Amino acid sequence: MRAIEFRDVAFSYGEGGFRIPKLNFSAEEGEFVAILGHNGSGKSTLARLANRLLEPDSGEIRVFDTVLDEKNVYDVRRRVGVVFQNPDNQTVASIVEDDVAFGAENVGLPREEIGRRIDFALAAVDMSEYRHAMISRLSGGQKQRVAIAGVLALKPDIMILDESTAMLDPRGRKEICDVVDRLNREEKITVILITHFMEEALLADRAVVMNRGEIVMEGTPSEIFSRHEELLTYNLALPRIGEISQRLREGGMSVSDTLDIEKLAEEIAACVS
Repeated sequence: MRAIEFRDVAFSYGEGGFRIPKLNFSAEEGEFVAILGHNGSGKSTLARLANRLLEPDSGEIRVFDTVLDEKNVYDVRRRVGVVFQNPDNQTVASIVEDDVAFGAENVGLPREEIGRRIDFALAAVDMSEYRHAMISRLSGGQKQRVAIAGVLALKPDIMILDESTAMLDPRGRKEICDVVDRLNREEKITVILITHFMEEALLADRAVVMNRGEIVMEGTPSEIFSRHEELLTYNLALPRIGEISQRLREGGMSVSDTLDIEKLAEEIAACVS
């Protein structure tokens, strides 16, 4: 079943502003989709349209076959959670558990259920031991995990991460990617990962490239990465490890696209042994 679908969606930020002329996009239930593109390609606009933070000029957006409109927008937002770029902009409380509880409290869940959801969400992002910590004392990666937990407490069917790793260092980015990958595999949450870090796309089942408000490439991450010259025309380049893997394959070695240096080394060793 399709978790979310854009049908001929058009949007503009006013006369002379950025516009999406006609967007058709979908993600299946339980799928992990990476959306790639340079700044200004329309990635974040797609995220905001997905739970009606922005309203399309025309076309329709369906969430589990329900058309998103002003009558059901709040119900849909409980099913489509969005985690944005800057965790500080999403913080509403000073203590971790209070921040995670905020969304669940605002939809009127019973206190006992809120407690269970806090437990679930913090465990899911490996932050249970920080339940009573002050958010201001956490690292960037930990703050972003708290932001994800706040969305998880609403138990969404779809999670959209809008450049959620952009402000983090490599270690923080890996922490978030590991959490999101696990949530997709273990909790079966549909994930739409919006990023300009090409290596993050390797976690996805499918990758989509946007340019000037349109989808210009689509396929598995390996298929997309194999078209590296075309990627350059959209100001996108393979991650360093991707370049190495690509050149090794061109030289006749049977290696896969991977983010894991040790795995790549093992594959190289197997090819030459």
